[in-house]
Amino acid sequence: MKRRRLRIALLFLAAASSVVAVRALAQGNAGITFTSGPVTKGKVFNFEKIADGIYYATASGAMITGSNDVVIVNDDDVMLVDAGVTPAVARALVQDVKLLTDKPVRWLVNTHFHYDHTDGNSIFGPEVQIIGHEYVRQAILNLDVLHREPFKTAQANLPDQIEALKKQASAEKDAQQRATLQQQLAATEAEQKQFAEIKPTPPTMTYASNLTLIRGRREIRLLFLGRGHTPGDTVVFLPKERIVCTGDLMESRPAYMGDGIFDEWITTLDALKKLDFDTVLPGHGVPFHEKSLITAYQSYLKDLTAQVAKLRSQGMTADQAAQKVDLTSHKTDFPQITGPGADVRGVRRMYQWMDERAKRQ
Repeated sequence: MKRRRLRIALLFLAAASSVVAVRALAQGNAGITFTSGPVTKGKVFNFEKIADGIYYATASGAMITGSNDVVIVNDDDVMLVDAGVTPAVARALVQDVKLLTDKPVRWLVNTHFHYDHTDGNSIFGPEVQIIGHEYVRQAILNLDVLHREPFKTAQANLPDQIEALKKQASAEKDAQQRATLQQQLAATEAEQKQFAEIKPTPPTMTYASNLTLIRGRREIRLLFLGRGHTPGDTVVFLPKERIVCTGDLMESRPAYMGDGIFDEWITTLDALKKLDFDTVLPGHGVPFHEKSLITAYQSYLKDLTAQVAKLRSQGMTADQAAQKVDLTSHKTDFPQITGPGADVRGVRRMYQWMDERAKRQ
């Protein structure tokens, strides 16, 4: 299982190395169509223009950035949606944004509390308002986020990832492939060092259900549609542009589930589909247009829940159930599924969630 997680992690590293690779992944998802806009290439981030002043930021391969972020350039200032995996990444994002505009960053939205979206928060001074759902502030203040999932596994896996990349780079005969592996190795080694700089920093402004900001001609709605990926997911909705930034509530691939509230997640995705949007900019994966992909993910969650419940009733542990579940029937919509099995952290959380429900009944 450990080897399988490492292999998946390395595949994600390779996929993040260029916009071309990201677009190739998009073509692999049946039903996903998205026409690439002009790309501005920075040192660490590539910015794909989605609409006037709206850019989707993905890793160039120079650093491991964690989340895919969104840059919203307003009349007088800039809003960032998510801050990346380390302070070094956030600094690089702010620097690369200068290729798009000389307007100052004044707003940062945390879509949820996970480290790969919030550990860049600490670089921002008092001139930047960091906004998140009220749960996000409490989570960062009270949950000891550096000693729990998902940061715990990410940190623990780094030595194995570094060793595997060293071996692969040493054995690779093709010069171009070897150079790619060496770049990934350098980025992973740098991330390991950058983790030491992390200082969990909560939002400075919170909201409970919705918050609307008017920035010049731009209307930006922050919405809590319900619990799902975490208990405090923010959706950033741009009604005029018909764009929605979903964080990890809805990705173009199966999301990490270690903090999921599974029945409510499905219901919250129903609320998401009711918004009048044309384009989804997710926290990981690739942009997409189709609401049918959201429906497909709801089906995936329902299937996973049903299978885990059955295996649990048979007396299996969460770790055993994680190996037995078979979600390959969903691989047409989510080609990242290559065989039976699921992330053990998500299945452990599902067992915990089932225990919580049983106590309430």
